[in-house]
Amino acid sequence: MHQQSNGYQLEIKNLSMRFGGIVALDNVSLGIKKGEIFSIIGPNGAGKTTIYNCISRVYTPQRGEITFEGHNILKLHAHQVAGLGIARTFQNVELFKNMTVLDNLMLGRHHIINCGAIAGGIYLGKAQRLEIEHRKRAEWIIDFLEMEAVRKQVVRNLPFGTQKRVELGRALAMDPKIILLDEPVSGMNLEETEDIARFILDINEELGITCIIVEHDMGVVMDISHRVAAIDFGEKIAEGTASEIQKDTEVIKAYLGSEDLVVGRRVEED
Repeated sequence: MHQQSNGYQLEIKNLSMRFGGIVALDNVSLGIKKGEIFSIIGPNGAGKTTIYNCISRVYTPQRGEITFEGHNILKLHAHQVAGLGIARTFQNVELFKNMTVLDNLMLGRHHIINCGAIAGGIYLGKAQRLEIEHRKRAEWIIDFLEMEAVRKQVVRNLPFGTQKRVELGRALAMDPKIILLDEPVSGMNLEETEDIARFILDINEELGITCIIVEHDMGVVMDISHRVAAIDFGEKIAEGTASEIQKDTEVIKAYLGSEDLVVGRRVEED
């Protein structure tokens, strides 16, 4: 695999993003190593999701660099970034609500399926083999995320926590090298939160996929992250292990108190 000499799989250098007079990101630099769980924390409006939007090419920053395995992401379109192996989930579920769980996962593989228009139209030969192959992969993901009971159900009829699991499955269906998880446990109860945290660990440890997490639930962040970066008012104020971040005075100040970080209680949104 072509990686940069510094060992980072994904590197962000001096990223700056403004919306009119509002500074969303100010000279932010981050380095994520292959195979780690890296979390980005900070109060609402700190700039966390803006980083994701720059990586996935929703936004073009005014300044800075983003490289992934030697590729300059900022020169690519969104579909090309996905083709490199960067998948994303969203804070608000972005699924095809009138389709089944299985169909949503199959759609996650559309950029991989390439059999040509004619072969695809008549569903013979290569097209048929690819359909079977990709359906097997989708079924494997359903088993992996323990969704067998809902595989043929229409997504809109599923509980919110299950829909979030389906969205995680669709990201996995892209065969990613990195998954950007945007508040994966927001709106979930304790049991659902524990399930998703376990699945993230399994994805990282068993499948070797790098996970980057933006999350307000400090319990989840501190329990599963290898490293954590804290962002406040568009600036990186700290980076280190979970235990280091818990004790960092700038992070404590940003969260208006240390107890939330020390005991891992949920940090509520503003």
